[in-house]
Amino acid sequence: MSNNEDQKVPAPGTEVISTDKEGNMWAMFCHISAIVGFVIPFGNIVAPLVLWALKKDEFEIVNVHGKEAINFQISITIYVLISILLIFVIIGIPLLIALGIFELIAIIIAAVKANEGKLFRYPLAIQFLS
Repeated sequence: MSNNEDQKVPAPGTEVISTDKEGNMWAMFCHISAIVGFVIPFGNIVAPLVLWALKKDEFEIVNVHGKEAINFQISITIYVLISILLIFVIIGIPLLIALGIFELIAIIIAAVKANEGKLFRYPLAIQFLS
């Protein structure tokens, strides 16, 4: 029998949700793997998706952080596509630069929180997976 009914995900900003070092490490990798997207198109979605799919049943924290990482990366991809369209009215170029910096900083913060076993919610992330 599963204890999924008893497990509630705490609100962001609460204390530690996991003390399992290995689970925390895999949750951190879900966030960090998105950096691949700076080199390989759509790697920012595929890499966290693969890690999440492999480890979500093994570690609850990976399930939580993996979904959050995937949601954020899909959202960032949508924002980048919109910014590319806005290049024609000049504003797209500074938006792309700002998005890249914002994404990198958010990934680092999320990875640190995941490694500490804490919940992290990305700002501006659309919740596709919940």
